[in-house]
Amino acid sequence: MAGISKTSIARKFAMALSGLFLVLFLAQHFTINFTSVVSPSTFNEISHFMGTNFVVQAILQPILIFGVVFHFIMGFVLDIRNRKARSVSYAKFNGASNSSWMSRNMIISGSVVLLFLGLHFYDFWIPELVHKYVESHPDDPTRYYEETVAKFTGDPIRTGLYALSFVFLMLHLLHGFASSFQSIGFNNMYSKALKVFTKAFAIVIPMGFVFIAIFHYFNNL
Repeated sequence: MAGISKTSIARKFAMALSGLFLVLFLAQHFTINFTSVVSPSTFNEISHFMGTNFVVQAILQPILIFGVVFHFIMGFVLDIRNRKARSVSYAKFNGASNSSWMSRNMIISGSVVLLFLGLHFYDFWIPELVHKYVESHPDDPTRYYEETVAKFTGDPIRTGLYALSFVFLMLHLLHGFASSFQSIGFNNMYSKALKVFTKAFAIVIPMGFVFIAIFHYFNNL
């Protein structure tokens, strides 16, 4: 039993670390994308650097992809094991009285985010690979803003899907971000302030992404 407990703790610890790593990427990704609202030229400069820098492309990008895959696999594994380990049947278990909707449905919000990542890769990552390595276009450091805006121009369905996906990301983060710190043992005098910060982050960053998508849609009608 002790061995199983330690294994479960190790899984939660690894899940928490991967989640915190992805939160750092999310903050960085939002910062870059927000420049597309205030300064297209700055957005082009940063995007060109990120798209051509060897360290970013050859080292950080594979690490990020591994982190995403690892986090979602561990999420599904933990959810399956938790369901099997629960001694009380769902018919008798009153989850609403013991936990929030977000904590009980992390697998649902996470699955929606995973589907969104598939759309996001289809919209941006795969075309970028085709542009650089299949069609072999010459380097154009000014193309990124127009390519990004084009995804939302005249397409309310795609814009709506992006907005809805980030609402689910918000729900996922409202529980997941704070619980990640608990899983790695962060519990001291700063815990209350950290809880406020994680909730603020979980709302502001996803809603910021929603704003960016809606802004580009309406700004190019």
